[in-house]
Amino acid sequence: MDYEHALGADADVVKRIFPDGVARLWGSTPTQQTGNAKAVALRDRKVGDEVLFYAQNTFIARARILGLLHNRDLAAAVWGVDEETQSTWEHIMALGDVVEFQVSAQPILTALAMTPPLRSLTLVRAAERRRHLRLLDEQVPATAKRPSGEGGTATSARTMGRGELLRALGTLEADVPGERRTHHGSLTLLWAIGRLVSGEDRLASADVYRSQLEPMLEEFSAPGVSVSLEYPFRHLSGSGLWDVVATEWRRPDPLSSAAFVESGAQAGLRREAARLLQQPLARAEAIGLLCTTYFENVDQEALLERVGLGGYAHATGAGEGDGERDGRDVPTRPNGRRQVTSSRPDRDQRLVNRVKLLHQHRCQVCGLRLETRFGHYSEAAHIKGLGSPHDGPDTLSNLLCLCPNHHVQFDTLAIFIDEHWNVRRSKDGQAVGPLRRLPEHAIDEQNVEYHRALCGGSRYSAARN
Repeated sequence: MDYEHALGADADVVKRIFPDGVARLWGSTPTQQTGNAKAVALRDRKVGDEVLFYAQNTFIARARILGLLHNRDLAAAVWGVDEETQSTWEHIMALGDVVEFQVSAQPILTALAMTPPLRSLTLVRAAERRRHLRLLDEQVPATAKRPSGEGGTATSARTMGRGELLRALGTLEADVPGERRTHHGSLTLLWAIGRLVSGEDRLASADVYRSQLEPMLEEFSAPGVSVSLEYPFRHLSGSGLWDVVATEWRRPDPLSSAAFVESGAQAGLRREAARLLQQPLARAEAIGLLCTTYFENVDQEALLERVGLGGYAHATGAGEGDGERDGRDVPTRPNGRRQVTSSRPDRDQRLVNRVKLLHQHRCQVCGLRLETRFGHYSEAAHIKGLGSPHDGPDTLSNLLCLCPNHHVQFDTLAIFIDEHWNVRRSKDGQAVGPLRRLPEHAIDEQNVEYHRALCGGSRYSAARN
């Protein structure tokens, strides 16, 4: 990497994102204003977001944010410094899943109520992306190419990356009117991910769907919504994530899922999607995205348990208890059942005591130092849970010092830490405040990214020009 000398503290992050030594970066100059479009975009952009590149009223490429850096030295080394303003493009995005094309921006900007030409970084919210930027997806040619070094075409199964995976998951029902959305497709995908986790084959027959999936669709569907095999055997086929394989029937009828079933067809995740979902971070991102996008008003804990992904309902995972809470009542679920574990992974009490001592029992989220009769009280929270399926490390860099309230919220995925070390609410992304950090307590960014993925914080949430 020619610019290694300028990476500074960002060296490890950049090398992890681009292990081949070829970095794809894009930068923006700072702004002194706080409420303009550029300031909002710089403040609210997130890892996992899509970026659209615009020039002369044309969208010319799109990419996925893999990392965010604020590095003036690196920007100056790569792009130089403006002689007049002495500014450089120091707000840097590390990019992946880059696809080049040329599509007229006018219809899309009109739909988004934006007046061309665009002159600065602009953020588009998730709801607007799902409503209007599908127009872009429809216009991008199937032969759109990736730049040299990224291999293949945008539609090739061999080149699906995490960006394409998240984009497809986040826009499953973009073309379906709100009143007709059943979320059967998103539930089918969660169930398919559960099959992968349990080691089952990615493809399943109609009998398996009838016996295993249909009862779940009935359980979690709104009253009066009919359940059928339309999604696994027809509707999901156009998502780019799904395969339907007919072994005996040569000419499938696109209007009849019954014909697929009669042919002895099998359906399931595309091989490349299944391969990506075997990766812990991509799987956490996918589960967090599906839950936060499609199941806001559903008992997500019950849903994840039902599809075989119960460990993903909490940051702690299955089998991990917190020493501070041992012996207390386990919260009762709405259906009257209790979630009970008989064992938990070993945790080093010395590390627990160490993180509390470093922060003097002060919560890293709210700053509260809870006083007791004989001293102060705080709790140590693992960022990436020790329990299965997370299997996080029991290290100081994987611990936070929290008050009881924020410990519960962190473990139940109600709050997350964004890439700028701000604590945000998972429900709406609203900022709670900056995470309190100390130089002597280094925190592992990869564990923070994993927890953020579980919360849906790295979901496909915006597009930028």
